[in-house]
Amino acid sequence: MAVTRFLALPILLFSVLIVFPGAESKTRRYKWEVKYEYKSPDCFQKMVITINGQTPGPSILAEEGDTVIVELTNGLLTENVAIHWHGIRQMGTPWFDGTEGVTQCPILPGETFTYEFKVDRPGTYLYHAHYGMQREAGLYGSIRVAVGSGKTEPFSYDYDRSIILNDWYHNTTYEQVLGLSSIPFDWVGEPQSLLIQGKGRYNCSLVSSPYTCNSNSTQCSPYELTVVPGKTYRLRVSSLTALSALSFQIEGHNMTVVEADGHYVEPFVVSNLFIYSGETYSVLVKTDQEPSRNYWVTTTVVSRNNTVTPPGLAVFNYYPNHPKRSPPTDPPAGPAWNDVQRRINQSRAIKAHRDWVIPPPLTSDRVILMLNTQNEINGYRRWSVNNVSFNLPHTPYLIAIKENISGVFDQTPPPDYFDLQNYDIYTKHNNSNATSSNSIYRLKFNTTVDIILQNANTMVVNNSETHPWHLHGHDFWVLGYGEGKFNISSDPGKYNLVNPIMKNTVPLHSYGWTALRFRSDNPGVWAFHCHIESHFYMGMGVVFEEGVERLGKLPSSIMGCGKSKGLLVSSP
Repeated sequence: MAVTRFLALPILLFSVLIVFPGAESKTRRYKWEVKYEYKSPDCFQKMVITINGQTPGPSILAEEGDTVIVELTNGLLTENVAIHWHGIRQMGTPWFDGTEGVTQCPILPGETFTYEFKVDRPGTYLYHAHYGMQREAGLYGSIRVAVGSGKTEPFSYDYDRSIILNDWYHNTTYEQVLGLSSIPFDWVGEPQSLLIQGKGRYNCSLVSSPYTCNSNSTQCSPYELTVVPGKTYRLRVSSLTALSALSFQIEGHNMTVVEADGHYVEPFVVSNLFIYSGETYSVLVKTDQEPSRNYWVTTTVVSRNNTVTPPGLAVFNYYPNHPKRSPPTDPPAGPAWNDVQRRINQSRAIKAHRDWVIPPPLTSDRVILMLNTQNEINGYRRWSVNNVSFNLPHTPYLIAIKENISGVFDQTPPPDYFDLQNYDIYTKHNNSNATSSNSIYRLKFNTTVDIILQNANTMVVNNSETHPWHLHGHDFWVLGYGEGKFNISSDPGKYNLVNPIMKNTVPLHSYGWTALRFRSDNPGVWAFHCHIESHFYMGMGVVFEEGVERLGKLPSSIMGCGKSKGLLVSSP
């Protein structure tokens, strides 16, 4: 297999690879400083959060079985921070999941915190801020884990590249949070730009003083992906959008989907890839088109009637053409924003590779139905699950449960179900019985749990939004998707129990349902939430606890907030 490994790439700035002689696995050590800088990723200058001056941040490159150590210094001056390692299950290290309020206290300004975890399997993963809404301020990057020495994958390629897609707002996260938390409610609106690997382009003629927008800035020149004709490229395409579901395509080139969220896919060909926030895919692209020209790479918004955000553009540069040479054609138009069936068809096409099937348990021990609704609670607009809107406690759950600290969170568990038979998912409800809570689901360790996500109408007539749901600490089997209301009598009989794909992030389509199954076999406390930044901020999430009593002593570095302050005082 002709594969160009990432080890041939230049070592990233401020990262050091430590190799222990005779050991199969390696330690990958990174030293990062997080701080605000003025950047112009779409030509419009604003404050963004960088890692060592970069956004997206440095890529983490490793092999399965390696240990990754990230020494993170918070240089934000007036803000806390935490970083989540998206898709890394943290087996044995749940305290380094990086979820503020769930697994750790936030990192205070000026402090340095060290994350240390093992990447136990190959695949395409991400990292991003998990404090407030900092992710959409630029604090994110990619994790690429290669197969171990002597191992192979069920496909071959010549070159390996990573691309992160994102949407971009000009308002700061503070301005957005203020609007979301206000009466009357002030929605964040549609993003101003779409970024491909941190680069986009805004129409500077729309900007007036005192703001700065420079269309000649090199920071917003289109991303250039240079390719050699006659080769096969593995493109690891990821999305970390704050709001948007996207379509991704390369002019004149089909893509073969071969990996999703770290699991091998039975290959299938697409002309465009639908991708939702938090998802990662690997696609194979053959550079077999006319080599005398360049081609457009485009990304467009789907699932929302968005008429204001222009397409994101990059250049698929056939070497030796100049990378600044624009393609001679117009960028291809993306698919219709409201073609729900086409998006569902792609979701259903993603199945485990025939030689890499991990069979799911045939039955489950617990079924939790989760109705996704928009609500108003005491005049505030919120998102809820089973009419309960989630709030984080001041003391992280992991610390409170392991250390038996009382009075941290509501001990009444959230409901496992809703009135499935009588709830009309197509009607705008006032949901006047909605409440807010920081209660959690307590799962019996090493059991099988089914989650049925049910979508419904928002508080806008004839509107149901797409929600990408992400589970920390686990992969789940995707058993099926359906349109309309879930039928608890007949729909389980349609589950794919033969070759379901395993993922950590999955879309819940408009007015539809998605069925998941996972094993509660990873001791810890794990968030499960909508990956849209504003939705999670507004309460669209839950937390699972499983087997915390099996954990050893928690590291003191994760403590120091809320009621965990006393633990640091009393510790020897």
